[in-house]
Amino acid sequence: MAPQAQPHEEAFQAVTAAFASLGRVCLALDAEYRMRHVSPLLDELLGPGAADRYRGRPITELLGCELFGVEGPFRAALAASERREGWRAWLPDGEGGRRPTSVTAAPLRHLGGACDREARYLIVLRPADPEIGEPVGPARSTGFVARSPAMERVRRLVESLDHSDVSVLVGGESGVGKGVVAQEIHARSHRRERPFVAVNCAALPDALLESELFGHVRGAFTGALRDRTGRFELADGGTLFLDEIGDLPLHVQAKLLRVIQERAFERVGDSRTITVNVRIIAATHRDLRREVEARRFREDLLYRLRVFPLDIPPLRERREDVAPLARHLLARSAARTGRELRLSPEALRLLEAYRWPGNVRELENALEYAATVATGHTLQPEDLPSEVTGPAAEAPRVSPDAPEEDEARVASRRRDPPSRERLLAALQENRWHIGDTSRALSISRSTLWRWMRERRVARSS
Repeated sequence: MAPQAQPHEEAFQAVTAAFASLGRVCLALDAEYRMRHVSPLLDELLGPGAADRYRGRPITELLGCELFGVEGPFRAALAASERREGWRAWLPDGEGGRRPTSVTAAPLRHLGGACDREARYLIVLRPADPEIGEPVGPARSTGFVARSPAMERVRRLVESLDHSDVSVLVGGESGVGKGVVAQEIHARSHRRERPFVAVNCAALPDALLESELFGHVRGAFTGALRDRTGRFELADGGTLFLDEIGDLPLHVQAKLLRVIQERAFERVGDSRTITVNVRIIAATHRDLRREVEARRFREDLLYRLRVFPLDIPPLRERREDVAPLARHLLARSAARTGRELRLSPEALRLLEAYRWPGNVRELENALEYAATVATGHTLQPEDLPSEVTGPAAEAPRVSPDAPEEDEARVASRRRDPPSRERLLAALQENRWHIGDTSRALSISRSTLWRWMRERRVARSS
């Protein structure tokens, strides 16, 4: 007769069965981080006998030391009674390979003695989504992601350059992704096996720009202790991307014009002529025609650079691109940090509603911030920066003779949160439904999320 299971074993079997129906593997660890209970579903992932083989062994033997080592992030979090969700780890598959998996860990709460009191922590594993960490979009190598008609037009123009070697001038506000478009053009061209060299003309002082582009010889100027190869030589056979070309000083513009026309130049301090075969892609956020009128940019150089103009619209004019871009950037962040991250529908709506004055670069920074502060694998509105969830508006002037109004409605107009008690009461009255509560208070959803964060109101309050 098989030995009768202990009550705590029966309780764990019920828990593992429930998780197994969702395709999850459930583990329970003791205070020494040994696997006291292991779901039989582990056998399906790692082969027959895996559950018995790992039972009683340290969790590091199954998931490695990166998460559960002495200095690992999960040990510190669990010791502080915190939960961690959706982190990436790899299971040994028994054949020398590794299987990606998503790991969630939390302190195990004991209910009436039903669970094993030696079990301290609950671990839940599920197979990781294969697309996490993979760039999304047609051009995986460069990250060119678009859905809007405006960017589809840009894509078609880029595709028309596949068999051309003309100079391209990419225009658009700062942060729209001009560098990504330049890389896409290079990646599709016959030069793709040769170097792609980028220079930010606004990031270097005028005195160094000429040397940076064309190189110098030893003794050409004070501090020139050895010969230096310039960016044009480094890009020979490939593409030179000149970002912020509008900041190039006039004396360097003249030398650049000669290189484009004759494919020849001299290093600073040298009389020897060097010839190169380089394709020029330039980018700027300035209106170069106005710069020409102001005599800050050479008209003949503009015509040489602007053989094929390509303007990138700002992100606020192509909101259809926000969602695919956000998912792509989040996947890239997850690949770097080893986490699985997703956006909740409410967080995505806030991202799509924001105007993004800093364009794609600001979106990327906002997602990096959210990924840093989020404890779960789904980013919520409260994880986003405050400027995204609802910037404060100026307080309207209220006449002293105006009739008294409910505190929450007055606060909604001046964008200051009401007291914590009033806010909590409004949420409870509307059964914590964000849409209903925001309508009851005459505010936007993003403002309600901000109020909840500022007043430290959560569902468990």
